[in-house]
Amino acid sequence: MPISAKIRMPIDIAMTVATLVLMGGNYFFESTTVHEILGVVLLVLWAVHITLNRRFFLSLFKGRYNVFRILQAVVNCGILLCAIFLMVSGIMLSNHVFAWLGIESGANFARTAHLLASHWYYVFMSLHIGLHVSLIANRLGLAGAFKSNAALVTTRVVAALVAGYGIYAFANRGLWKYMFLQQPFFFFDAERGYLLFALDYIAIMALFASLMAVTMRRCRR
Repeated sequence: MPISAKIRMPIDIAMTVATLVLMGGNYFFESTTVHEILGVVLLVLWAVHITLNRRFFLSLFKGRYNVFRILQAVVNCGILLCAIFLMVSGIMLSNHVFAWLGIESGANFARTAHLLASHWYYVFMSLHIGLHVSLIANRLGLAGAFKSNAALVTTRVVAALVAGYGIYAFANRGLWKYMFLQQPFFFFDAERGYLLFALDYIAIMALFASLMAVTMRRCRR
């Protein structure tokens, strides 16, 4: 097996975990330094991820497009656009890692752009996972486990329950407000705790991944 194939899954898992932690803003850490460093790590992982999957971007303007290619192009380009905005706004807001650049203007724009891009990025990333559910299952060696009807039904019921809770979490956490600039600043409900925050955002991720997976399954039919 090529080295690139061996490192794809660990990189993807690391990116997902880093994204989940970063969605908590600076509330997970006493110092903003950790948030900034983790953000840089995520961007480096994205650079590696794009390099490993460069064929997709090189083939964007080649061949015919079916439903899968259209959805894949929209989702992946959406992620890339959000990542660029996150990188630029993160550098502008940096008080530690990139403080040596001496950027003092544009802070208000950078905060708005960072808040907006981070939540759209999270949704696009979740949709991206849904596009590749079958591939992920194969890499984790779970494809064979879903061949029986009982396992398939159980998986779909669990996915439906988690996605259902994800709808509640999406509304309760107010993600749509951040995505459409109805909330100008990030609010972390400390009373609900860090664990529930992580569980809510995992459920939201499962919601959008499931929606994309169902959409792809119906389009193939």
